[in-house]
Amino acid sequence: MASEDLAGALAAVLGGQGLRVQNCDSGPAGEPPAPVRLRKNVCYVVLAVFLNEQDEVLLIQEAKRECRGSWYLPAGRMEPGETIVEALQREVKEEAGLHCEPVTLLLVEERGPSWIRFVFLARPTGGILKTSKEADAESLQAAWYPRISLPTPLRAHDILHLVELAAQYRQQARHPLILPQELPCSVVCQRLVTTFTNVQTVWVLVGTVGMPHLPITACGFTPMEQRGGIKVAVLRLLQECLTLHNLAVETKGLLGLQHLGKEHTDGICLNVLVTVAFRNPGIQDEPPKVLGENYSWWKVMEGDLQTQLLQKLQESSVVPLNR
Repeated sequence: MASEDLAGALAAVLGGQGLRVQNCDSGPAGEPPAPVRLRKNVCYVVLAVFLNEQDEVLLIQEAKRECRGSWYLPAGRMEPGETIVEALQREVKEEAGLHCEPVTLLLVEERGPSWIRFVFLARPTGGILKTSKEADAESLQAAWYPRISLPTPLRAHDILHLVELAAQYRQQARHPLILPQELPCSVVCQRLVTTFTNVQTVWVLVGTVGMPHLPITACGFTPMEQRGGIKVAVLRLLQECLTLHNLAVETKGLLGLQHLGKEHTDGICLNVLVTVAFRNPGIQDEPPKVLGENYSWWKVMEGDLQTQLLQKLQESSVVPLNR
């Protein structure tokens, strides 16, 4: 991949688009990562936040025995064969009676690569709000409540932060509209846009095995990687090519999300923005030395790309990735 091809790939990722996952540059020690399967070794959850013009939130009343009668946002586990958007639309229809479309990804939460939740801001497009007369195993009913006066009991208070995040986004969007890109992937992995900056200059770490490319790290399912979360895979790749003890590494957030879910491709690829900086900058104005021959630093010369990268870094214009 020549410099112009790298520039095109970076532009696509910065724009929230996807790129096919061909190979992984880093993987867990031992065997290559096995393909992931919903209901077997991964669980993906979708959750929707709806806010109407009256600043009301759509909530559903739970029917499950362990939390029956409590209130929560429409949410549920993805099923094999679904795209992320299809799963979101199915859960909202089953629990709230409404048809919907996602507006943007708001947040991705993880408890290691085996449990990931996708939180969306969404809007209704039709359907009829579910009442207590339609109560079933999915929910008892759905209703709109003022954002500042939610009903009790709530199934869990984690939704309070999600509702506020949606309200803040509607008031002032911190990142562009991001929706899942439907591209197949067999593993849980991350494509890294790893940056080093100095004043107005930006370097990006690229993989050099084969054609130069944005490197991809596969997440493992060992107890250590489960406990440490998906950031472990980021640090593993960087450890292979940089001396990390004198560097500060930070995952800023998501630039995009890729998943298909068809034909047994249950994997996902998170396109992630990462920063690398010297702990004691001193007079260091060049990126840290790369170890080995599998990676190198690419100095971004294209003005538009440089501006986009600096803006995203300075304004944290990315989808949050929380553990």
